[in-house]
Amino acid sequence: MQTDLLQEARRQAEICNACRYCEGYCSVFPALHAERAFSDGDLTQLANLCHNCRGCYYACQYTAPHEFDLNLPQALANVRQDSWEELAFPRAAGKAFQKNGVLIAVASVIGFALLFWAARVLASVGGEGFYAVLSHNAMVAIFLPAFLFPLVSIAVSLRRYWRHIDAGPFRPAHLIAALRQAASMKNLKGGHGDGCNFEDEDRFTHARRAVHQAVMYGFLLCFAATSVATVMHYMLDMPAPYRLFSVPKLLGISGGLLLVVGCFEMIRLKLRSDRTLGAAGAFGGEVAFIGLLGFTGFSGLALYAFGQTAATPTLLAVHLGAVLAFFLLAPFTKMAHGFYRLTALTADAGRSRK
Repeated sequence: MQTDLLQEARRQAEICNACRYCEGYCSVFPALHAERAFSDGDLTQLANLCHNCRGCYYACQYTAPHEFDLNLPQALANVRQDSWEELAFPRAAGKAFQKNGVLIAVASVIGFALLFWAARVLASVGGEGFYAVLSHNAMVAIFLPAFLFPLVSIAVSLRRYWRHIDAGPFRPAHLIAALRQAASMKNLKGGHGDGCNFEDEDRFTHARRAVHQAVMYGFLLCFAATSVATVMHYMLDMPAPYRLFSVPKLLGISGGLLLVVGCFEMIRLKLRSDRTLGAAGAFGGEVAFIGLLGFTGFSGLALYAFGQTAATPTLLAVHLGAVLAFFLLAPFTKMAHGFYRLTALTADAGRSRK
């Protein structure tokens, strides 16, 4: 990992450790104040505990023009971004996406959409509904490896992270505690429960917490829709297409709406935020991921709405292209941050109970 980023984060963490004004703000500061010296692993753990709410920056008396020139949110964001690149598997892909996020996302969606369009033009597969465009077996052959790859990639990355921070033995109880925090987005509530200052230093809001929850639960609902449809297809002998008021469609539509609204609002908040308090050079990659996720939800809703029209082949090609691009790029986008944060919260739960 980059030594200069770690050294700057270490300098600022040592000053914060001496001050302790922000002790109750979030999970970062109790963990920070528990240490007297900070290893590279300690700094990586602190960075992944940080949710970049920025409340500590606006409360700090040692920011510029003070000679200490503290900007802890940016220092931790830089270390966090670097850790995602260095611990990614394969590492080269992590570095490539972070530096060229928008171009890779756009090229991937277009490329995969063209791939599916070619599959439709070159082969007459028959079938009903979407399977008249691309057979069920073809979808499974393409998407099963694409689904397994990010799982393996993220698992290897998190194993590297766990070892790097020297978290010790894993305990299911610690994971349960971490899941409770993640489900409520506890660390985005702010030090006094008034929200965070992500948009404006004088304005405390829960807007960022709300859009994170919309995106998280929207994604989980879409995943649940796919899982239920899989069970219905293979175990209950109820293949697609499904009616509007079926469980897969109700889950998918509600999840898609949450994704679209949440991603749109998240981009809006990012455009209004102060970029000097985030990771340097990461803005493009972050917006690319959010845009790709939101577009995946939007194209799915469009497919639901116009799935029985002449536009079906085109819409299906675009949607499946977006889904495939999302799966293959997920380990190297900000999608990975949710897994790292959950792992960091799990490790923190273990250390706080010692």
